[in-house]
Amino acid sequence: MSASFKTPPELLVELGARISRLRIAKELTQAELASRAGVSPRALGDLERGKGSSLVTYVSVLKALDALSSLDALAPAPTISPMALLRTRQAQPRRAPRRRG
Repeated sequence: MSASFKTPPELLVELGARISRLRIAKELTQAELASRAGVSPRALGDLERGKGSSLVTYVSVLKALDALSSLDALAPAPTISPMALLRTRQAQPRRAPRRRG
């Protein structure tokens, strides 16, 4: 099933399962990964089970797994064309200079 058809709780379970598989592939225990990430083993367990977790925990775990590049896929940086940037700058109102006198 495509991610766009899943509910947020289903997506959390999927993300947690992926974290778990990545941890296992790197031959780390939950305790080892939690220690490397600076989170509690319970927080890591909750993340892996899709029980909801803070974004700080998620990013800390990705960093400890050396998987921060997956953030680019999850939230790609927006790109703006040079012409769109120019139009944005031109559309901003300008203040008239103050008269001295």
